[in-house]
Amino acid sequence: MGSASPTLVLESGLGSAWEIWSKVQPELSRTTRVCSYDRAGYGYSDAQLTPRDADHIALELHGLLLQAQVTGPIVLMGHSLGGLFIRDYATRYPEQVAGLVFLDAVTPPWALGKVDAPPQWITRVGVRVACSTNSPALVGSCSWPRPGLAPRWKIAAEGLCHPQSCAMEPESDSFDRSGEETLPTGQYGTLPVLIISHDPAKAAQPADWENAWSQMQEDLKKLSTRSRRIVARNSGHMIQLDRANLIEKEVSLFIEQIRGRAPQPSNYGSTTIE
Repeated sequence: MGSASPTLVLESGLGSAWEIWSKVQPELSRTTRVCSYDRAGYGYSDAQLTPRDADHIALELHGLLLQAQVTGPIVLMGHSLGGLFIRDYATRYPEQVAGLVFLDAVTPPWALGKVDAPPQWITRVGVRVACSTNSPALVGSCSWPRPGLAPRWKIAAEGLCHPQSCAMEPESDSFDRSGEETLPTGQYGTLPVLIISHDPAKAAQPADWENAWSQMQEDLKKLSTRSRRIVARNSGHMIQLDRANLIEKEVSLFIEQIRGRAPQPSNYGSTTIE
């Protein structure tokens, strides 16, 4: 959607197809060209037999952008697990990347279980059960309305739910590998970096895990000398649904700053609450 440069490329988290961005993509397209897509096995994309780790997904995204004649410059915005994938991409193709936006993004230490976080086997077991039994459809979670998404997605969600549940399994199984591949990524020098994190008051995890998550969000600022972090007030993990207005405002400003049409931030290295 939209036009102008740089192109904003959206990378979804585990279990999400492109429609997770349908609330913010039209608004952001008023500022620049915005591209969302389905990774292999999600939405309307066929599954692939290749490993579903960060290296392979970054290579596939690069091939997709070449096919779509999106040659750069690009700004990558990654949600949750997508944060690992955009780090991998920015390390492989730095000449194309004009900025990074981390949206409540997973970090390599979290993926590798090197912090006080839930063991990854818990996620893997849940994903395998969802795939083998199609439990999301059985309990009706496929068609639960998501705030801000059009009703037509309820019908689409029913048909795509089971394949997407199974697409999660190889990505979940590759958590460790993706963490290892992205642990050495960065530093990105003066590359503009924007970090938007969920509100700890809306956390759906124990306090010790939440503290570890918040610290890793803070550590993302070390990736660049031109980074800043925003905590999205009253938002859970799905910030693009809970606080679409904040994303529209801050990411649009971020794009204009990259273009040189808006003043550069005076608070690099800061963490603010909005």
